[in-house]
Amino acid sequence: MSARQKVWVSRPLFPEVLARLSEYVDVQAEAIERRHAPEALREHLSGVDGAIIGLADPVGAAVVEGNQRLRVIANLAVGYNNLDVPALTRAGILACNTPDVLNETVADYAWALMLGAARRVGAAERWLRAGQWQGGMRFDDWLGVDVHGKTLGILGMGRIGQAIARRAAGFDMHVLYHNRSRLPEPVERECRASLVDKAELLRRADHLILVLPYSRESHHAVGAAELALMKPTAVLVNVARGGIVDDAALAAALREGRLAAAGLDVFEGEPALHADLLRLENVLLSPHIASASADTRRAMAALAADNVLAALGHGPRAGRPPAPLNPEVMKRWS
Repeated sequence: MSARQKVWVSRPLFPEVLARLSEYVDVQAEAIERRHAPEALREHLSGVDGAIIGLADPVGAAVVEGNQRLRVIANLAVGYNNLDVPALTRAGILACNTPDVLNETVADYAWALMLGAARRVGAAERWLRAGQWQGGMRFDDWLGVDVHGKTLGILGMGRIGQAIARRAAGFDMHVLYHNRSRLPEPVERECRASLVDKAELLRRADHLILVLPYSRESHHAVGAAELALMKPTAVLVNVARGGIVDDAALAAALREGRLAAAGLDVFEGEPALHADLLRLENVLLSPHIASASADTRRAMAALAADNVLAALGHGPRAGRPPAPLNPEVMKRWS
């Protein structure tokens, strides 16, 4: 009888997902959340056939060099800038992600950040909790900016951007978007969205939500020059990736009143934050939790497990992983 295949899970995962994996393979799951150094990643991956990892685990050429056993790495995220996909392809390792299952939940959270930042919810709650509400509040205290009837700009109009746009109808918003390519007309109609160039998007948006993938090309896609085009009454929301926004330039714009507010779920160099962002009252901050609903995180974990099991030849999708990033690798397996 041949030995069972082994799968390493780099972070704590739902017991039911681990149990499902264990039906087919031996599972080595980390019991506590931690960042794994490249040397530790290389060691963990050298003795397994598959792995489920998080965004905090960067896997590049040096980590998988000479690894003849590893067959699949499943990222617990839709983004995969932590994976060097070309290096994995050269090494014959399938890379997978978790698209689609988190679209609606991330769209919900983008709206939560936009509404919270626009209406100063975070600052108002801190003020109240600090015991500052003693009566006699001025009529013009805590003035935020409206969302209803305003112009929503979306930079990056993939599935999450489209889900965000669909919600705008309930707020009677005019939706503009900028994307690498134009959406099909039926999708534009469903989203009630119009394509504009990036500069026009920045100039016209009352609320700008960023949902484009991170890459070398999108690094600091919104920096000092782009922020200078925006209205001083505008609100910026980033639920995409840290590094898409120049956090130092954003902090300066918020501090100097050149932008009304921001809602940020992602940051350059996270979990570290630019110190100025922590000192500002007109920015709503959260720790990269846009997909963190119980249902969605379970769906993401289940999809990651499906990717691994299918790649290793198990389950109803054996040999057909649902979300491969480099499917050409599978041709070498036959």
